[in-house]
Amino acid sequence: MASPADFKIILITRKTRLEELIARYHSREQARFYVEHLGADFGEYLKEHERFTAAKRAVLEAMEDWPRRQVLDRAFLPTCLFGPDDIVVALGQDGLVANVMKYLNGQPLIGINPDPQRHDGLLLPFSPDDAAAVFDDVAAGRRASRAVTMAKAALPDGQTLYAVNDLFIGPRSHTSARYEIRLGNTGETQSSSGVIVSTGFGATAWMKSIITGAAAVMGTTVPRSLSTPPAWDERRLMFAVREPFPSRNSVATLVFGSVDEHATLTMRSLMPENGVIFSDGIESDFLEFNAGAEVRIGIAERRGALVQ
Repeated sequence: MASPADFKIILITRKTRLEELIARYHSREQARFYVEHLGADFGEYLKEHERFTAAKRAVLEAMEDWPRRQVLDRAFLPTCLFGPDDIVVALGQDGLVANVMKYLNGQPLIGINPDPQRHDGLLLPFSPDDAAAVFDDVAAGRRASRAVTMAKAALPDGQTLYAVNDLFIGPRSHTSARYEIRLGNTGETQSSSGVIVSTGFGATAWMKSIITGAAAVMGTTVPRSLSTPPAWDERRLMFAVREPFPSRNSVATLVFGSVDEHATLTMRSLMPENGVIFSDGIESDFLEFNAGAEVRIGIAERRGALVQ
């Protein structure tokens, strides 16, 4: 029978807005002055921080029965090595769940909502009071997990980047991206604001709007296969080109499509500098994508496991 000693609980959090302000202005008083000077209610920042602190305290108390435990800030995720028997907990907003999952390889991920009055919590089904029971259930195998398909970007030198929601391939700043793109036997040179590759988990209204815009440039309609996003566990990705620009030196026909286990999306950079690949909105964890670099984008070999 499994015991707490067989597992490690890792709690992932991120700074509250108040903590970020204090880090920027060096004191709570200076943070208050800044917020109130702009006409905002500093009391809301305090309430949010107090609720999060109380939720974190409750989760930490639930972790006390587990000899192996760790608390980690989101900023350190890229350098953390998760073990196969780790149970990972995300305490924060829904976006934190995706931020954490991209660094996991099948470890169960528990989403806990610290403030239901502020956060919708679609990916945070548990409250801090549930923590102790959920930890026990996961360790004993009594909790089901929902599988989540991830995307993967791989460079020839072995560098890789995973995505739970989406990958962005394009310019670091608000300039045009130039690249060669190929899917199967179809390829062309493009100029655009970049390319988005989305999983079913991340195929939100943003992806839908990009596909609709790309279809307008082509003067066509969105195929039925792309009008409905994949299920979370479906082994299929969607991609779309942001603001494709046809010109003498660029084409705009391959502007959206699907990638499955039998197809890989390939892109070669024609940008001398400032080309990047990042995922799930974390721009600080990126791959360089400058002139000559080729990236292969497909379905990742790993999956997420969101505890239900």
